[in-house]
Amino acid sequence: MKTFTMPGSDILAPNIVLGLMRIGDKTDAEVQALYTTAREVGIDFFDHAAVYGAELHGCEVKFANALNLSADQRSEITLQTKAGIVKDGPYFDFSYEHIVESVDASLRALNTDYIDILLLHRPDALVEPEEVARAFDELLAAGKVRAFGVSNHTPRQIDLLKKYVQQPLIANQVQLSITHAPIIASGVASNMHGLAQSISLEGGGLLDYCRLHDITVQAWSPFQAGFFTGTFLGDPEYAALNTVLEKLAAEYETTSLAIATAWITRHPANIQVVLGTTNPGRVAEAAQGSEIPLTRAQWYEVFRAAGYIVP
Repeated sequence: MKTFTMPGSDILAPNIVLGLMRIGDKTDAEVQALYTTAREVGIDFFDHAAVYGAELHGCEVKFANALNLSADQRSEITLQTKAGIVKDGPYFDFSYEHIVESVDASLRALNTDYIDILLLHRPDALVEPEEVARAFDELLAAGKVRAFGVSNHTPRQIDLLKKYVQQPLIANQVQLSITHAPIIASGVASNMHGLAQSISLEGGGLLDYCRLHDITVQAWSPFQAGFFTGTFLGDPEYAALNTVLEKLAAEYETTSLAIATAWITRHPANIQVVLGTTNPGRVAEAAQGSEIPLTRAQWYEVFRAAGYIVP
């Protein structure tokens, strides 16, 4: 498993993360098996959010109760969670009160004294960055949160926060897969008249911005075709892409899922792949893609097979 120190922190992280959005209805034994497999393949970074689960903090509670980690075991892993989405509404809330209350509730739910990384979930149009800064200062001083970041934020939204927030924003978790890659594809075909691919939908140069500012990009839904539209793996609508993935899987003696993972991890930005599966076997498959050395030609072959234009 490839690891790196996340810029702006002392957190040594794998380039594959286990997201726990879907464990709410799993048994303790199933959660334990998922966790055990993750650790065996080198994944020691676990992603949560306050809104994951049928009830608020539900998946955090399920994780803590199923594993009952000792203090020593807790210190061996990185726990990341998110705040800012209010289910009832729905709406977003980056107020000082909501952020602090959400973190306190996550600490109780996860049965831990500290969160390694706190992300602001989806952008709050009513954000008052001074309020965010006050919350971050208090949480850091109290030892409740070690590091901070955002999710689904544009460069300008990050800049606004950075004007007031003193701590480094070390991560930005955004949707990214082979077939949902505007943060990569728009740059490849920039300034091409009449080509939809050249249009930036996320505020302009998000991936390059994050690289310039030492912000680790975390890719959620890494095998999803679009926005909650199902996986492209094995989908006849993406026959050309699957043919290429299967060919490369045979060359590297692995699976198409591992190659789809490798397409993201091959990028020099040290992008973290956030898995959403609850299947231990798929976790193990994905882990094989951590260090597969796709060549430039192979990477672009996959890119073209997904339907993108390479000028």
